[in-house]
Amino acid sequence: MRRLIPLAGVVLLALACSAVSTIGPGSSPTATPVVIVAAPTPLPPEVLQAADAEEQIVINVYERVSPSVVHITSRTQVFDFFRGPVPREGTGSGFVLDTQGRIVTNYHVIADAEEVEVVLADGTAAAARVIGADAYYDLAVLQIDVDPSHLRPVELGSSSDLRVGQRVIAIGNPFGLDRTLTTGVISALGRTIERESGPALGEAIQTDAAINPGNSGGPLLDSRGRVIGINTAIQSPTGASVGIGFAVPVDIIKRVVPELIARGRYPHPTLGFDAYELTYEVRPNPDGPQKGLWVVRVAPGGPADRAGLQAAALRRDVRGRLIIVGGDIVTAIDGRPIATRDDLTLYLEAHKRVGDQVQLTVVRGSETLTLTATLAERG
Repeated sequence: MRRLIPLAGVVLLALACSAVSTIGPGSSPTATPVVIVAAPTPLPPEVLQAADAEEQIVINVYERVSPSVVHITSRTQVFDFFRGPVPREGTGSGFVLDTQGRIVTNYHVIADAEEVEVVLADGTAAAARVIGADAYYDLAVLQIDVDPSHLRPVELGSSSDLRVGQRVIAIGNPFGLDRTLTTGVISALGRTIERESGPALGEAIQTDAAINPGNSGGPLLDSRGRVIGINTAIQSPTGASVGIGFAVPVDIIKRVVPELIARGRYPHPTLGFDAYELTYEVRPNPDGPQKGLWVVRVAPGGPADRAGLQAAALRRDVRGRLIIVGGDIVTAIDGRPIATRDDLTLYLEAHKRVGDQVQLTVVRGSETLTLTATLAERG
């Protein structure tokens, strides 16, 4: 372990060249060594007061909110060819939503877990059950049964009025280190998180507050200690924080979590069709749209089917290459151009709900049509 040595000051000593100096007739006395002490210029009192106030804000937020942050351990078993079933544990963070024992965390913290344990700030441990989860928004709600006196709910803020540069505070359990605080600012808003599997997640908050493995599910707070997001992901070549972290905004939490509590799931809107992305996945016809979604399957009885959307026929030529014949190309929704499946998903998730109507701009051969569809719940 490296030792950290504090540097109290800098002392420069003018040392005599010889160990002993003799004063004799005709000789000059040895000059008295000069000691120079470098002292920092005192800061004005108002600067110190401002610094103290900044620190006190963070201290107060931590003292008020850290009792609301919980440590979550998920346990499962994996099969090893030589050793058979092997227990595996994962850890994450979460926060107390209410005095009824509901805990909010990330879906990936508890995904596939056979057992989930929650440890509160006062050391109280309780078995938890999952009462609702949503993989798309990476949110889950747990239920624990403890005396309400052990529970300190958080205060939910708003993410609609956030601004880049605003101070943020993250509290979580990185690498199992309980209730660790880190600070930073909002680096950007409205980010899209690309994922290895599944559609992209939009509207994310980007922050440079250190987010590491184990922080997942912990709260991202404003200077008043209100939750403005839930820490979800990082972008890193090393797997540890490099100053690019992402949080799901609290306005999404306030929309999704009540559905998870009431129904166990969140109803995502869908149009009910599959498509290839022009230019990115298939080569467009030179005289047709260059970007859009080329419909290749329409779910029978779904919104797109009822709206009259037509799917293309898929064939293979003699060389086995896929040929798309006919079919509609969706180029815009509610007047907003779309080029990818993620464009469509992000628009529906951010602006529409199940039962809402949308206007689809469709190219069919040489015609451009407008179709009206009523969104259904994604299965």
